[in-house]
Amino acid sequence: MTLEDIKLGPFDTYDDAEIEAARVAFKAECEFVKGVVDMEGLPPTSVAEIALAGRSNVGKSSLINALTDRKILARTSNTPGRTRELNFFNLNQDLQMVDMPGYGYAKAAKTEISAWNALIRDYLRGRMQLKRVFMLIDSRHGIKSNDIDIMKMLDRSAVSYQIILTKLDKVPKGEQEKLFKQTSETLAKRPAAHPFILATSSAKGWGLDKLRAEMMRLV
Repeated sequence: MTLEDIKLGPFDTYDDAEIEAARVAFKAECEFVKGVVDMEGLPPTSVAEIALAGRSNVGKSSLINALTDRKILARTSNTPGRTRELNFFNLNQDLQMVDMPGYGYAKAAKTEISAWNALIRDYLRGRMQLKRVFMLIDSRHGIKSNDIDIMKMLDRSAVSYQIILTKLDKVPKGEQEKLFKQTSETLAKRPAAHPFILATSSAKGWGLDKLRAEMMRLV
């Protein structure tokens, strides 16, 4: 089965030329810039920026590696909550991707978690070049209460965000329609949410072409 076999939920459309241009763009040089722990450390740039947010262990690092066709660009871990910085990646000086700290699982002191949350809030409110937050949702679990908390913060900050359903290959085909329906219903109530849902599997390569195309539309 490929993602094209799935006719569920509201998807946008991308023509072949757009898909190919995005594929070439993501084949270009992509490098890790820096990890940031406070606002003073944010890299100065006017390049368009997108951020990836999601619960710990949702597959952000795996998705970044799959999008860029690299195995170790973003570090993956079997320990959820390991990413504790805003990690910046530059794609050929055209697009900057930000891997945000995972939420909902981190094994850390409450004061440290509070500091991460404050950094994320300040970044979202103050980063003018931030074009969109791509919010990753594990397809096996759907939208949870802590996802809603982040959506509320994005709504209050007037930051556009778009849902990416990850690990879709782990969900039986018969349950996918319910997943998309529930996700769509939740998004309809959120003022800053992008109306179109993206769905991916880093392991199978599903949906990566469309996600690349959507990201390059923001450049």
